Amino acid sequence: MSQLSVPDTSRGIPRLVITAGEPAGIGPDVVLMASQQAWPAQLVCIADVNLLKNRAEALGLAVNFKPYTAGQPVQSCAAGELYTIHVPLGAEVAPGTLNPINSTYVLATLNLAVDLCASGEAHALVTAPVQKSVINEAGVPFSGHTEFLAELTQTEHVVMMLAAADLRVALATTHLPLKDVAAAITPTSLERTLTIMASDLRTKFGIEAPRITVLGLNPHAGESGHLGTEEQTIIEPVLEKLRAQGMALTGPLPADTAFSGEVRATTDAYLAMYHDQGLPVLKYAGFGEAVNITLGLPIIRTSVDHGTALPLAATGQANAGSLLAAIRQSIDCCNRR
Repeated sequence: MSQLSVPDTSRGIPRLVITAGEPAGIGPDVVLMASQQAWPAQLVCIADVNLLKNRAEALGLAVNFKPYTAGQPVQSCAAGELYTIHVPLGAEVAPGTLNPINSTYVLATLNLAVDLCASGEAHALVTAPVQKSVINEAGVPFSGHTEFLAELTQTEHVVMMLAAADLRVALATTHLPLKDVAAAITPTSLERTLTIMASDLRTKFGIEAPRITVLGLNPHAGESGHLGTEEQTIIEPVLEKLRAQGMALTGPLPADTAFSGEVRATTDAYLAMYHDQGLPVLKYAGFGEAVNITLGLPIIRTSVDHGTALPLAATGQANAGSLLAAIRQSIDCCNRR
């Protein structure tokens, strides 16, 4: 990976690199749908250009594909325009049918995208969904975009956060079996997570003094130790330490009441202890319009809130709402940065 540098956004138009994700899924579809509107940014899709052209024809979309080469001036995109960087597929794609041979292609697009962001050539990364299972079937251990991007950028600690309008939910642990969650929540990891959240909420979201509500791990936040002690031995001491440093933290609160209207009104972001504790609430509130943001990375990265939806590929029935929101969020973060 290239040495990280700070991109120049002085001209006011950010350049976003977009990876089209699993080629047999709806990633290419939603990228092409997003290209149908004008953007105050340059959208550069890293994908097999023939795949994009074939999918555009299947969807009946008129797209002006414009090859991107390094060093080009940043240009905003008119409706129907999409800049591209060609990365060849490993095998021909049948929409809806996974092929492990193309896993190398998927990872190559991500590697190139990170290199472009790291060098300053691009200002942010937007990712369409990948299929974790087929990448693992190809012999590459892969637990998700978040962990893969952390490794590529040599970032020791990152935080996964999803946002739908003003509801933001970050995760203390990500893609772990439930039986491993408690052991993964340590004072060190929890303190790092909250520190990263507070920092990125200021710099990427423009929240000057972020208010974070922290959920307990156990039912009823441990019920004073009767239903678990992690709140007393791990979570509360960390919160007390960070409050003494000026951080605005509430909790640990029971997860079943923490999203009530009164608490939401005084919360800029929530920290859930595990994936399925906080994300069902967020996805119920805004599925198809939510954005996945990786906090703590040295680059800006946003993504969709959904999977590859293989049966919908090339049918025209995919909803591009989440990718549109992810692009808007990246542009907003670039402008603030």
